[in-house]
Amino acid sequence: MASFRTRLALLGSAAALAAGALVPAQLAGAQPAAAASYDWVALGDSYTAGVIPAAGDVFEIPRDGCERTDRSYPQVIDRDLGSLFDLTNVSCGAATIEDITFRAQEPIGRHLPPFSEDPDYPFPPVPPQSEAVKPGTDVITVGVGGNTLGFSDILFQCLQLGSGSGGADTPCKDDLAAGIPGRLAKVSREYDQMLTTLHERAPHAKILSVGYPTVIPKDTSKCRYNDRHQFLSITQGDLDWFRQDVLEPLNKAIEKSAGKQSSAAFVDLYDSSRNHSVCDAGKWVEGIFDHDDRLALVHPNARGHRNAADHVTSAILNAVAPD
Repeated sequence: MASFRTRLALLGSAAALAAGALVPAQLAGAQPAAAASYDWVALGDSYTAGVIPAAGDVFEIPRDGCERTDRSYPQVIDRDLGSLFDLTNVSCGAATIEDITFRAQEPIGRHLPPFSEDPDYPFPPVPPQSEAVKPGTDVITVGVGGNTLGFSDILFQCLQLGSGSGGADTPCKDDLAAGIPGRLAKVSREYDQMLTTLHERAPHAKILSVGYPTVIPKDTSKCRYNDRHQFLSITQGDLDWFRQDVLEPLNKAIEKSAGKQSSAAFVDLYDSSRNHSVCDAGKWVEGIFDHDDRLALVHPNARGHRNAADHVTSAILNAVAPD
């Protein structure tokens, strides 16, 4: 954190000189607030929006069903960076790559029958997230791909196929493995198209492609079969397959797409979260249910978003820092 604070201080000083008088709101007294120096748009799915109670409270009223929470990483960064950036956060739970690029999304809120019913469901469609990006946008962060891959579909099928297995064998791998290369190819194709669209909408913006954190540990013996706070009925063998052949390749596909665009860069959250998986004591990602037995369906908690905020903050500051 010391390096982050140093970069923030240096960049804040440079911005203040350029803007004339950029000072934090808490130090400004009754003076009018200075305009932010940079425009930042946050795009993404539930791993960006927050969504689950363990990632904070939904702060938008009336709710639009996207479930952005106040401890999700865009909101954490917004508080950390003060008046330096003007944040537009249009991330939305369950968003696919197409929902960012061109398609209006119908948010689901917390309506996940048979697990939960949302009294405010259905919600009106929200515009494609890319519409929030303007020609003057300076930084775009985007965390997406898991829903295009079908993460939740794979998760539910693994839960069903592992039920009654006693934790043995690889029923999910046996049923789904053949289709994974096609799913990953779809992610790569659509991610490339999305980055092209974002660059066209904001030619001078730096696009930061945010990867996914470690969800499943390398040592899956840590994962207890039928533990509702971990992966419930998914077998150890299927967890190994899910990590090696699905989730790690998803991150690689995103990183590869970002590497093709001169305006884009990849933000790795995987390495820093290796010892904080669903099955670790100091977890940054909740299991099927969180420690308070609230539905979490394998999403980052506030600690996971804090880690993401640290890494994304560093990337944002590097993106706008003078050469």
